[in-house]
Amino acid sequence: MADPLFNWLKDRSAGVLLHPTALPGSQGIGTLDGNAVAFLQFLARVGFKSWQICPLGPTGYGDSPYQCFSAFAGNPYLIDLAALVRAGLLTADDLRPLQALSADRVDFGALYERKWPVLFKACDEFVRSGRRKLPYGDFEAFRRQHAAWLPDYARFSSLKEHFKGRPWWEWPAEVRTAAGSRRTPAPPQLAARCEAYEFIQYLFFGQWTLLRAEAAKLGIAIIGDTPIFAALDSADVWANPQLFQLDRKTSRPTAVAGCPPDYFSADGQLWGNPLYDWPAHAADGYAWWLARLRANFSLFDVVRIDHFRGFESYWSIPAGSTTARPGRWVPGPGLDFFRAVHAAMPDAKLIAEDLGTLTPAVLALRDATGLPGMAVLQFAFGGKSDNFYLPHNHRSNCVIYPGTHDNDTTTGWYAAADEKTRDHVRRYLRVSGQEIAGDFLRASYASVANLAIIPLQDLLGLGSAARFNSPGQPEGNWSWRYRSEQLSALLAGSGPYLLELAELYRR
Repeated sequence: MADPLFNWLKDRSAGVLLHPTALPGSQGIGTLDGNAVAFLQFLARVGFKSWQICPLGPTGYGDSPYQCFSAFAGNPYLIDLAALVRAGLLTADDLRPLQALSADRVDFGALYERKWPVLFKACDEFVRSGRRKLPYGDFEAFRRQHAAWLPDYARFSSLKEHFKGRPWWEWPAEVRTAAGSRRTPAPPQLAARCEAYEFIQYLFFGQWTLLRAEAAKLGIAIIGDTPIFAALDSADVWANPQLFQLDRKTSRPTAVAGCPPDYFSADGQLWGNPLYDWPAHAADGYAWWLARLRANFSLFDVVRIDHFRGFESYWSIPAGSTTARPGRWVPGPGLDFFRAVHAAMPDAKLIAEDLGTLTPAVLALRDATGLPGMAVLQFAFGGKSDNFYLPHNHRSNCVIYPGTHDNDTTTGWYAAADEKTRDHVRRYLRVSGQEIAGDFLRASYASVANLAIIPLQDLLGLGSAARFNSPGQPEGNWSWRYRSEQLSALLAGSGPYLLELAELYRR
């Protein structure tokens, strides 16, 4: 058997899963501010070496970070507005409408209404002042650096705003593609709006760069996340329709993405993303994907590829289906894709999200790439001893989680599990089950898997009210936040124990 392409996960360590929107603060959502730095300092103090997050793109309807308006842009909601007050672009009064929002959950509707006007005001002040530079570097240099995607994203965002949020396939024919929009003269107000969207990206990338530098100083690696599919209503599909399975006359997908019936849904999951035209990607050496991964690695130290099994074969659902049941498996690009990635980025640190339906062919692809896969303890119990997710079946080239962003918290999961499953947990781990989050924490640390990632909700021992996402449930997701006093109490109460675990299990 040939040597695997990648072989990077060699040292044992542990990290925490927390999306930045869940950080505490007074702006209605977590932002890239001092609370993010405090979280990094907490990680370093208790022996963690990684911070794993969900995708950082600008979220659309449904608020999911896995359905973004761009695979390259950053989420404007994460911008710290207090820093713009200090920079003289805003006043303290501009922040008051956001400070009135809940500190416990994100109200995305209210955030949309209140944050965007403030961001545009900051841009207007930047233009009016004649300044071209903030603590984030030169604005024009930023535009040049990101010229491959930034103008199309800004144009897409401006047109979407102009057409009252309608999807791009409902726009006038002359701007229904990026190429067409470039040939269509834009009114002055639209050009100014494009610059505003570019400036907002400048703010996001500038603040993220400063935060990542703080992480590096503390020895914390940031694990990012890239969804395998792009959102249909995105700058990516609008600018590159030839790379997707679209009807050339209607611009609508001929088939869409999802997954078959599984643990989460008896009808499967109908994601609705357009599917890739993989031969078109192969024809230019996967240039769009390589650009996407390079953009990821400019932000993160490690990248988790969501739905890895889709590279071996993907669930293709006929357009217009109401559930994922009518889908079929269609071959993906396979090892050819990863050879192209390896040739361009031989030292890339990638994680394969290999959950779901794992056939021998999917496992063979994962092993040929050498990428570490994932194991989830919540999937381990209630069955037989050959369940891969049971710790005695783990591999070292693997990332172990009590649960992921798609699972209930461990406390909530155990409370809802049937007695057979709970009995299996108690007998296997030799515990009472009364402190199940702590039991799964210790089991994760003890695993032979080289990387253990613990959701912050499990470190805090929280129940189902703190669940971050319920797949297939259209509302109420992605909104949980913690309070700074919870982290302080965790540090004071469990800090020494977490350090002891790191030493005991060489993490």
